[in-house]
Amino acid sequence: MSALPLEGLSAIVTGAGRGLGRAEALELARLGAAVVVNDFGQPGRDGSGEASDAPAEQVAAEIRAAGGRALAHTGDVADFQQAGALVELAITEFGKLDVLVNNAGILRDRMVFSMTEDEWDAVIRVHLKGHFNTTHFAAAHWRERSKAAGGAVYGRIVNTSSEAFLAGSAGQPNYAAAKGGIVGLTTSTALALAKYGVTANVICPRARTRMTEDVFAGFGRPDDSVRGLDPLAPEHVAPLVGYLASPAAERINGQLLVVHGGMVAIVERPRVQAKFDSKQDTFTYDELDALLSPHYAQRPEGETFAAAEVLGLKRE
Repeated sequence: MSALPLEGLSAIVTGAGRGLGRAEALELARLGAAVVVNDFGQPGRDGSGEASDAPAEQVAAEIRAAGGRALAHTGDVADFQQAGALVELAITEFGKLDVLVNNAGILRDRMVFSMTEDEWDAVIRVHLKGHFNTTHFAAAHWRERSKAAGGAVYGRIVNTSSEAFLAGSAGQPNYAAAKGGIVGLTTSTALALAKYGVTANVICPRARTRMTEDVFAGFGRPDDSVRGLDPLAPEHVAPLVGYLASPAAERINGQLLVVHGGMVAIVERPRVQAKFDSKQDTFTYDELDALLSPHYAQRPEGETFAAAEVLGLKRE
């Protein structure tokens, strides 16, 4: 019987007490990884409420009950020192860190003209800074291991973006900006760490969780009489995370993938749609008007990226 694909590896999953992170932690454990389950444990999806050990402890206990190895960590990954302690815990308890899955996040939705500074800062802090903090300490660990070994080591980063970045989300300027920043962080990290044997990829998952219950309200669940998972169940996303964490994905680096029930889409880097050259040293206003206005006039008036159309989802 062949070994499990992640046997002998250790992993961290942030925001793993519920929803996507929980499903991902369970999947990594099922594939053989020892897992540090991180969750700050605040009950509100906006990051409100008193922090609790319970969500992380419950998932870690679930993994152990199934025969796996797991520890709980209840620190705030948006705090630089606590993120460092999280990475150090995995190294101390399991001997090394091999896989980092960044998933922790909060929502504080509001239109850009109504959003407060605190609502902006809080979401950027948890999503973008939280991703950076853990990545920083994991990257330093892999770099030191590589220097000591005199060659490449095993390292995988799977970050979590969103189609709010790809398609826009009118009531989530903070969230969309943070998720776009995570894509930039991922591609930069992929280039920086490739020589050490480490890959970094980013997913845009569609899943019905505590954070997205409003977003997907009205999008159908399977009837109770019909067997099968909800198409938006987090369990549809977790297998891709397990694959990207595995040795089989060694040639996948710096990639952005959309994933939901039964579908994985590879997103291309932005491409040039049209190109115009000035006939003199630099453009004049009139020349730009003559070139660009007709180009955009060809598009239907008011054309935009409608989130539901981009998602390919249909309401009941």
